[in-house]
Amino acid sequence: MSRSKSMSRLKVNETEINEQATSPSCFPPASAPSARILILGSFPGVTSLEKQQYYAYPRNSFWKIILSLFDLSDSLTYADRIAALIQRNIALWDVLYSCSRLGSLDSAIKARTIVVNDFSTFFTAHPLIKAIFFNGNRAETEFIKKVVPDVNLDHIMLHKLPSTSPAMAALTIDQKQEAWRLIRNYL
Repeated sequence: MSRSKSMSRLKVNETEINEQATSPSCFPPASAPSARILILGSFPGVTSLEKQQYYAYPRNSFWKIILSLFDLSDSLTYADRIAALIQRNIALWDVLYSCSRLGSLDSAIKARTIVVNDFSTFFTAHPLIKAIFFNGNRAETEFIKKVVPDVNLDHIMLHKLPSTSPAMAALTIDQKQEAWRLIRNYL
């Protein structure tokens, strides 16, 4: 290998290391050992990371859909919303532990920087999980590509739901909510 190719590869490696070192990490799962359902996003957006809350971006319809599905007040605090999910045996987490991206779009995630969460440990601690619901394409794609080969999921159903992100504008909130009703079949 020529010296210039070697040096350029070294620069790429340094860039990858720097991106991973400065990449934010996701939140711990919002869950209890009694969880029977796991809802997985891809990775928190910028607003969520700033506020340290799942789905904090006001235009994301996740909480609107969840609150409606379970007939909960939209005035609930974030802590009460998480508690309401846990009380219903629903866990909330992200597929990616860390990644590098500019902005909040899943399409901006740099594939070489992806580190997935430790699902082996999660499923050991949550043995009653019987269904996983993916909040959009990227969550499902990364889970199937990077988690499924290493974790036994024979007893768990996988379902992709339409993304609650405002970037997924092909469906209305009502159409998304109708698709998300599937969750109630597993409670």
